[in-house]
Amino acid sequence: MNPRLAAARALAAVLAGKASLASSLPTQLERVSDRDKGLVQELAFGTARWQPRLSALALALLSKPFRKADQDVEALLLVGLYQLLYTRIPAHAAIAETVGCATALKKPWAKGLLNAVLRRAQREAETLLPTLEKDPVVLTAHPRWLQKSLKAFWPDDWLSICEANNSHPPFTLRVNQRVTSRDAYLAELLDCGIAGQATPFSKDGITLATACDVTALPGFADGAVSVQDEAAQLAADLLMLEPEQRVLDACCAPGGKTCHILESQAQLREVVAIDLEPQRLDRVKANLERLKLKASIVAGDARAVDQWWDGQVFQRILLDAPCSATGVIRRHPDIKLTRQTDDIAALAQLQGELLDALWPTLAENGILLYATCSTLPTENTEVIAAFLQRTSDAQELPFQAAFGKAQPHGQQLLAQVGGHDGFYYARLIKQAATQST
Repeated sequence: MNPRLAAARALAAVLAGKASLASSLPTQLERVSDRDKGLVQELAFGTARWQPRLSALALALLSKPFRKADQDVEALLLVGLYQLLYTRIPAHAAIAETVGCATALKKPWAKGLLNAVLRRAQREAETLLPTLEKDPVVLTAHPRWLQKSLKAFWPDDWLSICEANNSHPPFTLRVNQRVTSRDAYLAELLDCGIAGQATPFSKDGITLATACDVTALPGFADGAVSVQDEAAQLAADLLMLEPEQRVLDACCAPGGKTCHILESQAQLREVVAIDLEPQRLDRVKANLERLKLKASIVAGDARAVDQWWDGQVFQRILLDAPCSATGVIRRHPDIKLTRQTDDIAALAQLQGELLDALWPTLAENGILLYATCSTLPTENTEVIAAFLQRTSDAQELPFQAAFGKAQPHGQQLLAQVGGHDGFYYARLIKQAATQST
């Protein structure tokens, strides 16, 4: 299959609301050569990343919008525009290959349309885009609801947040302190000709100068390192782990934080890792196996405590709550297309339900760390404020942090170009009965 067609079909599924790139892209990748898989992903992810801008340009060049039945042709046009504006693919090749894909879509009538619009874009985009960029949606390549939310919540930072969201994410590693030290691994990377530097906030992190195949990393197969963003690496230290503690990792998949917890404190009594989707737990199990770590894996709804909890309290709980993922858009650019403003209130409701359900499983003087990869206070400090107001034995346990921005409750990290993802943390402690009366 032509890689442009594969990318367009994946994008069309997202535009039609039937799937995200995460679920639709693997199907398309199965139908292209190994050589072209990287190109398919680049075209699909890149087009999704810039879709608000590309769609505005397409509308300006079209005489009328596409019909709903022709979303596949619309997606193909956007892939073609992405190639013209954001890649080094020669313009003649990008246009010819994109136009040729109309036949495979069984819509040969679209050839003339695609050819005309792409050639107009080649001639006129440079002068047309500055006019379109008067609209902040086009300027930032973010859907209007998200652009307005970021501007309202972060008036001094919203443009830099959008810039980070549109950038390519860094390739960051977490060194397994059970196997080696960060300094020793940096030296090992240098010996292999791989450039990297220590992360500023996580004591276990290394960011590589360029991404690479993980199998090329020294010691990867033996568990020396894992791939994990720096912001996510902060959870283990914030939990203040101690020997003989029982720890719950709620909503654990894909298991990066589960493994880091076990790497950080070798003498824990037990780590219970729960996730709603059984298939996602396969990834957790694979990570544990590679790192030679053990955890109790549970498939289930963390809110349905009576269905999975054995009654033994946890001294530590990590609640990495389901969220809008607006802090990791650069890693999942289809979020721009699949998330809607109405989703945020529903997610905040779910986050509150998870806190309420899990709190009784926490021991007195135990710590719950609430985390999201969202940059929206609606899912973060506002959720914690509401929980503290309705929960008499819950108290915030503040932490002094060199990272992020202090919030009324917790700490917010905003995505940084070349640095960490957007993330939020708040730490809560359960007061003993004598303290809460």
